[in-house]
Order: sequence, then structure tokens, then C-alpha cells
Amino acid sequence: MTDAEELRRRTAELLAAHPPATTDRLDFLHARFDAGLAWVHYPEGLGGLGVPRALQAVVDAELEAAGAPDNDPRRIGIGLGMAAPTILRYGTDEQKSRFLRPLWTGEEVWCQLFSEPGAGSDLAALGTRAVREGDTWVVNGQKVWTSSAHLARWAILIARTDPDVPKHAGITYFICDMSDPGVEVRPLRQITGEAEFNEVFLTDVRIPDSRRLGETGDGWRVAQTTLMNERVSIGGMRLPREGGMIGPVAKTWRERPELRTHDLHQRLLGLWVEAEVSRLTAERLRQQLVAGQPGYEGSGMKLAFARLNQEISGLEVELRGEEGLLYDEWTMRRPELVDFTGRDAGYRYLRAKGNSIEGGTSEVLLNIVAERVLGLPAEPRTDKDVAWKDLAR
Repeated sequence: MTDAEELRRRTAELLAAHPPATTDRLDFLHARFDAGLAWVHYPEGLGGLGVPRALQAVVDAELEAAGAPDNDPRRIGIGLGMAAPTILRYGTDEQKSRFLRPLWTGEEVWCQLFSEPGAGSDLAALGTRAVREGDTWVVNGQKVWTSSAHLARWAILIARTDPDVPKHAGITYFICDMSDPGVEVRPLRQITGEAEFNEVFLTDVRIPDSRRLGETGDGWRVAQTTLMNERVSIGGMRLPREGGMIGPVAKTWRERPELRTHDLHQRLLGLWVEAEVSRLTAERLRQQLVAGQPGYEGSGMKLAFARLNQEISGLEVELRGEEGLLYDEWTMRRPELVDFTGRDAGYRYLRAKGNSIEGGTSEVLLNIVAERVLGLPAEPRTDKDVAWKDLAR
């Protein structure tokens, strides 16, 4: 049994063999992965040691104190939070060996090809087709709202492989090579002026059957692993007290007493408490993950994350008055990550509007929480047993 002291010893050995001050960043990350200290709860040989997830904090603290480089997790969040858990659960040994190491080190960026123009909230109604030709699948269709597609080497993709069965049953999950000549990525400029999202057109993209995750037609079940992990990674991220959106507002309140009013004070107090409750709830949720895969509670956390971000950013704009109406930069950019705290109040206010759409709309998540967490009766669904090809579109 590997305990905290054993992990500290292994971390010390890593630091002694690869001093951060003199070791190339990528070489250090390779060594850390190979030592099983990347994500300690993963199996040995895949960046872990098969120990409880909670012990990761022991390793991270030792490495941070030593000034060791990290893998820039915000830049590769889709790979770490969504692709990796799905590959670990459903991938073949060859797929795990091929993809997990460069995914964790950040050498290969990932994106998610799920949503479509005609199948956003109703994801199971997707129409991108994958037709098998021997040992290869030929994929045609369009995806939308794809973060990091302009940077990605690989994508997790769900496509319809059988139109003659109900919509949830005829989907298969693939790993798509974004360098395939049939993949076209176009920027989607947002209200912020940036284009962190993209639309992706797939034209005769050829995917070997060896890059299928799970069984043919079982893609919806595989996708649930991705989606539940996505919601935890969005709504359950680890933050210090006053981390996230509440931090800039609290800082402004302390430093700018001339902006204060009684009404704003009451609202700030309420949102500060809600943000702290959400932070602690997210910590509890992460502790529950030690026992296994995330459940539907992550949907509740993502709901709270979206609402809080929008209310807090709105309060910040009001608090700053005329200053809150200013915006620093409208130049079209294609950023590598979303930086909520590194820009001004106007950016936070506009960008937070997307929080109730990305990672599952708030309306859909309310249904999930109602049915899967609270056990309330499900909404009537007339299309449940209808073949996808017969659905009204």
C-alpha cells in the first residue's frame, strides 16, 4: 500500500534525478509521468500508481514547493478532464499506451466534437454519419461550439452509425485525427470579440476502427462518462477561498470604498457566501470521486457555477459604475485558454453568458438533476422508441 510518506519519497527521488532548475520542462514531465506521479490514481504504467485520488495533493504540494513545472492544465483541460477518463475506462491497452502520455504532458491537445447545429441540447439527435468501409469509418457532418479545435491534434467524436434504431442506440464513439485533410476548422467569433470556439466540418474523414472507443452502437453510454467528467471539471474545479469570479469583486470592494452602497454590500455578502458554499461542495464532490466515476451530482455543480458566475460578474459591472462599461480589447483573437480573472470586468460579464450553455445547457442540467438526483418523474418523451431516420427534423 502506497501512503503519503511513500509518495513523498518517490517525489524526492524524481526531483533528485531531474532537478527542475536544470531539466528541460518536457523531459521533467515525461519523467514524472513515467514515475507514476502524473495522476496517482491511474494504473501503473499509465502515469499513476493505482492509489487513491486524494493522494495526488501530496505529490502536487511537494512539486510546487520545489518549483517544478506543471503541464499547464488549463490549456489542456479537455484532454485531462474529458478525453483521458473516457480512454481509461473504454480504451484498449494500445489506445491507453498511445494517447495518455502525450495527452497529460500537453504535447497533444484535444477537443470535443459532440454538439451540432441541429443537436445541441438534444445531443442524442446528432446527424453526423460514420459509415464503415472494411476496417475504416468514413465520417461526414458538422460540429459546433468546439473549444480549442484550432489547436487540437486529436478529438473525441460521436457519430451516428445506425439510423434505423432509436437515437440513443445508433451512436458510436471515435478518436478523430484533426490533421486529416477532411477536417476543416472555422472560427466562431463570440460576444467577447474572441474566437475560442469553432465550427468543424467533416468531409470523408477516415477513422480506422482501431480508434473506436467502446462497442459499435454503444457511443451514448461511452459519451456519458465524458459528459459527467466534463461537468465536474467545469463546476467542480479546485479553488482557494475567494478564487474564481468572486475574487476580483471582493478585491475591488476592499480597495475602492467610494464605490460601496448598502444594496451592493448586501448582494456581495450573499454571493460571497454562495461562492464559498459552492467551493466547499466541489471539494466534497472531488473527495467522492475517490470511490469511483463521477455521478450526476456534477450537473448540479455546473448549474451553480453558471448562475454564480453570471450574477457575480453582473454585480462587478454595477459596482464599478461607468468603469464597468469599458472593454479592454475587441481585436479578433483565437486564445489558447479562457482567462476569467486576467482581464477586465467587461470581459468577465460577457464571457460568463456562455457558462449556461457550454458543458450542457442549464435547462438540460435542471432536467438531469430533477430526474437522476432527486428522482422526480421524467418528462414525457415521444421519440424514445422511434428510429432516428423517422424523427421529425
